[in-house]
Amino acid sequence: MDPVRNPYAPGAGTPPPELAGRDELRERVRVAIERQRLGLAAKSVLMTGLRGVGKTVLLDRMRDDAEAAGVHSLRIEAPESRSLPALLAPQLRQALLRLSRHAQARALAQRGLRALAGFAKALKLKYADIEVGIDLEAEPGLADNGDLEHDLQALLEAAGQAAQKAGTALALFVDELQYVQEDELAALITAMHRCSQRRLPVLLVGAGLPQLPGRMGRAKSYAERLFDFPVVGPLDEAAAQQAIVKPAHAQGVQITAPAVAAIVARTQGYPYFLQEWSKQAWDHAAASPIRREDVEAASALAVAALDESFFRVRFDRLTPAERRYLRAMAEMGPGPHRSGDIALALQRKVTSLGPTRAQLIDKGMVWSPSHGDTAFTVPLFDAFMKRIMPGEDWRQ
Repeated sequence: MDPVRNPYAPGAGTPPPELAGRDELRERVRVAIERQRLGLAAKSVLMTGLRGVGKTVLLDRMRDDAEAAGVHSLRIEAPESRSLPALLAPQLRQALLRLSRHAQARALAQRGLRALAGFAKALKLKYADIEVGIDLEAEPGLADNGDLEHDLQALLEAAGQAAQKAGTALALFVDELQYVQEDELAALITAMHRCSQRRLPVLLVGAGLPQLPGRMGRAKSYAERLFDFPVVGPLDEAAAQQAIVKPAHAQGVQITAPAVAAIVARTQGYPYFLQEWSKQAWDHAAASPIRREDVEAASALAVAALDESFFRVRFDRLTPAERRYLRAMAEMGPGPHRSGDIALALQRKVTSLGPTRAQLIDKGMVWSPSHGDTAFTVPLFDAFMKRIMPGEDWRQ
């Protein structure tokens, strides 16, 4: 098979050739944005799910949908090392500049830019990573108190008024939302709440790991009433089959039903793994159709590719103590596991392992489905931990 024509695209945030099984979520967000544009009540949407389910790809497709409908948007990814104000400021500047080109909204958009100037200046000392160039002078008393919760509320309110005057909406697309600090999350929630109260067309569409709803609730107790938290999971069998078969057919290549079933079984329907297995099966096959034997033969290559990229990049960020903790979890299977059982496997007290568990949660490696339980945020990571730390030496 010609590798140049291989349609499959494993990669971090790389759009797959066929975005299968996500139409309902895309429509849900479209409806929420359109309701906001019309001044009708709609909840912001925060998608949660494990690594490899395609949240980033879905978020980007939703943004494309919004922009195609004439909605103004901004898109940020929240890394562990940057503040929310630093990420938002330059993106809001771009959105407000676009709104300022609309004749009816020009005055309000320029007021939003003045609010942004005051916002950046007032918070520059507290958040030293804020870098944004503003052509207009700040308006005294507008988003310049130096208090993030108050100022972000005033800033988004000003931006929302400009969008409303332009007959459009402002959609904030934020990835990896679980990494935003709790006080910054609280400020964002407060600002979104204020926009909702004023019926301003500002909507937050976010994505994060499964611990996100809990973090939002701790930041502001009313967050669960302000946002919808749909779960993005692995694809069902029909959608998984579509994601495998349709790209091959588009290239004039057939793939047998047993081959498709083998890929679905080995990947458990997780989109990232579907792309990797399909890619390796395509490259291994001598000719169309791709057969089950090709899938089986390519599986070792798929596992090796995942080990060196998808899994290894996360493993390399771990301390020795964190690796032992995850290896103990892996010994017991996919999980979730009770904290007491993990402590027993490590021959340690539960309390002494608390800091390690907290660090792993902060790094996005595990989460707590319920009190006292711990689960991997990365699918199939238990098998990887056994491969990379084989034998019994990890117990020492």
